[in-house]
Amino acid sequence: MADSYDLVIIGSGPGGYVAAIRASQLGLKTAIIERERLGGICLNWGCIPTKALLRTSEVYHYMTHAASYGLTVEKAGFDLSKIVDRSRKVAGQLNAGVKGLMKKNKVTVVEGVATVPVKGKVVVKNGDVTTELVAKNIILATGARARDLPFAKADGDRIWTYRHAMTPAEMPKDLLVIGSGAIGCEFASFYSDMGAKVTIVEMLDRILPVEDAEVSAFVQKQFEKQGMTILAKHGVEKIDVKPGRSVTATIKLPDGKTEAREYSHVIVAVGIVPNTENLGLEALGIATDRGHVKIDAMCRTNVEGIWAIGDITGAPWLAHKASHEGIIAVEAIAGGHPHAMDVRNIPGCTYSRPQVASVGLTEAKAKEAGYEVKVGKFPFIGNGKAIAMGEAEGFVKTVFDAKTGELLGAHMAGPEVTELIEGYTVAKQLETTEGDLMETIFPHPTLSEAMHESVLAAYGRVIHI
Repeated sequence: MADSYDLVIIGSGPGGYVAAIRASQLGLKTAIIERERLGGICLNWGCIPTKALLRTSEVYHYMTHAASYGLTVEKAGFDLSKIVDRSRKVAGQLNAGVKGLMKKNKVTVVEGVATVPVKGKVVVKNGDVTTELVAKNIILATGARARDLPFAKADGDRIWTYRHAMTPAEMPKDLLVIGSGAIGCEFASFYSDMGAKVTIVEMLDRILPVEDAEVSAFVQKQFEKQGMTILAKHGVEKIDVKPGRSVTATIKLPDGKTEAREYSHVIVAVGIVPNTENLGLEALGIATDRGHVKIDAMCRTNVEGIWAIGDITGAPWLAHKASHEGIIAVEAIAGGHPHAMDVRNIPGCTYSRPQVASVGLTEAKAKEAGYEVKVGKFPFIGNGKAIAMGEAEGFVKTVFDAKTGELLGAHMAGPEVTELIEGYTVAKQLETTEGDLMETIFPHPTLSEAMHESVLAAYGRVIHI
């Protein structure tokens, strides 16, 4: 006889496992299904282990620039296998943590591949073992995987996805990164700081194309200063692989001509594909849009009792968006009345060097939306803490509605901005105005003072430039 639950969640990434914990807190009998490792891609192969790698490259950068701080390092070096091992141990520690949280919250964990043959029933296959679960509600939280290029199938040898790039057997000499979103730029930054010669190819007219144009321009300038080659308005048309040796990429130039260039390795970072195949969505009649599950403001699909959260529901493809959707869905299932998520209040972070962070509308998008804007910008060279850190390059930019003082967006590039952005995110969530922000006292000396100065700059009141 099948076990019966109030809620069955398919997928244990940051959307699924957070939803499971909240469901338990609300008294729902809950099961979660995972085909690989608890924590999903983010914890095991994405957000967390990549940050461990980037921390290593950051420390290595400081080692190779120790003289700037009055320090002496006789010979900086690294052991690639130990770098990878540290990253995997970090992921392993957090995987164990999620297991502990499931046990603590009395969430049943079922390992295997799930399908939903009919509404209210989930079938899980793990080898020769089949488990059936009956559920009043089902949340689909199956996430996404890296998108392949048809002419550049990942082989783990010369052509890598993010998974291969996190566990390299050797350090690339000449690395081609196809795609300049957050994933592409983070790996480009890591490998460049570790000594690889890096080239980024981006089909659009600038790297980090979802960011504010001034942020993109600044990051490109910094990457080029670090020795990277940036090929915006370029495309890759063909990849020829010599196994164990090299890769020849046929690159399309802005004028339409092509050019062959040789690299030791290629990372493909051109987006994601939602994991919606073989779940049974078609038979259930669940509506999709280009593979992504369509949901309402409470994360309901068009089929009663079936919900969806995270990457399978579309952009932005962010762990914290998935977690928040999980909370919304569970609270709605439990009979509550959660607030719908405002995508304009979802921060985005890129952990390259320099770091990038933003929330809300870019200056261009605000103008496109019909706003008359006031824009403030403050450089970190005017910030005492940044200068003391030796990290004085970068800036903070804020965009306000000129008529109401509403904070429309904030955009940063520079030291620790991925930590700073939450200040503006809270401000947007609380619907603060320019007056509230100008009257807020910021501690000195901190990087956050640059946030204050950017607001002041938008209204002609900047102090330190």
